[in-house]
Amino acid sequence: MTDAGREATGRGAGTEAPIALFLPSLDGGGAERVVLRVANELAGRGVPVDLVLAEATGDYIHDVQPAVRVVDLESQRLLMALPGLVRYLRRVRPRALLASIAHTNVIAVLARALAGTDTRIVLREANTVSKIRAHAGRLRERAVAWAMPWAYPRADHIIAVSNGVATDLQEALGIGTDEVTTIYNPTDVVELRNRAEETVGHPWLEDGADGPPVLLGIGRLSEQKDFGTLLRAFREVRDHRPARLIILGKGPRREALADLARRLGVADAVSMPGFVDNPYAFIRRADLFVLSSAWEGMPNALIEAFVLGAPIVSTDCPSGPSEILEGGRWGRLVPVGDVEAMGQATRKALDEPVGSAEEAIEERTTDRFDIEDVGTQYLTLLTGTGTPTE
Repeated sequence: MTDAGREATGRGAGTEAPIALFLPSLDGGGAERVVLRVANELAGRGVPVDLVLAEATGDYIHDVQPAVRVVDLESQRLLMALPGLVRYLRRVRPRALLASIAHTNVIAVLARALAGTDTRIVLREANTVSKIRAHAGRLRERAVAWAMPWAYPRADHIIAVSNGVATDLQEALGIGTDEVTTIYNPTDVVELRNRAEETVGHPWLEDGADGPPVLLGIGRLSEQKDFGTLLRAFREVRDHRPARLIILGKGPRREALADLARRLGVADAVSMPGFVDNPYAFIRRADLFVLSSAWEGMPNALIEAFVLGAPIVSTDCPSGPSEILEGGRWGRLVPVGDVEAMGQATRKALDEPVGSAEEAIEERTTDRFDIEDVGTQYLTLLTGTGTPTE
């Protein structure tokens, strides 16, 4: 083990300073998936990349490409990784450090201050900051909410994952417009389409399966994703026609959601398999993708459903869905928390699907979501060679 932590792979002396990307772990969340895609893309271009993890664990750990050097700070708690991150910055002196997720962003800024280095710090904000601060409940969440107005302005630049997030950042934290750049979350379109054709591994969606239409929700089982509204809307749908619902993801509200499904009398038609490695096969085969979130930044699952041409119903939450769906052109938008509106939109979508987004997929993925274009935008900001434009 080095001062910087346990390194899974080595890099020879004398090589150029790497670009570092910092995360708590590679657990199965949207931020982790996006940062890993960026890491793999940049490393694939020959850019030296260090993926610095508080703890080198998680669902995506086996998806790290060999060209990416993993630095394990061996800390089960993010705050305990601070000394290791300070040592890493002093020893390796990366050209830039990209952090994502609010508490990780705060730690990254604090680590540079303690390290006394000139490493360029770029923060990626994937959520609506005003909502993060308003819903801070636990002590750690309140501490992060308190520290954000100190930390974020001290970064060299901030990446917002949607225009809505960018506007909220500026209003909530007083960040200048020239200090924030919107870069949409990247998607590897070829990989998505290839993996969508793989075996789904669920009896309701297997090829040749006979049964009622299947609705699909994807996301962390948390307050933010508001799967309770989805379950109640699903019960409304079931009052009018047979249907089934699959919710992919894990999180603290799993038992509460299972109990709600039982109380609503729909448990026999609801499946919650947890985290799955290939949600794209589910998206391809489901009859409808439904996003019920109370707030977002730029929901990856919705982007992926759009790219795969799935029929969509989504809340018009801050931020992202309206930008992805162009104000409802490519899917139905409903108010946040409105069970009746979601139920009605879902029934209409099953009876009269909004046309597949095939006409717009190439244009939208190339301009906004394609991993090569997004990777170039990240590289430009991380190296400080300019400000990318959409």
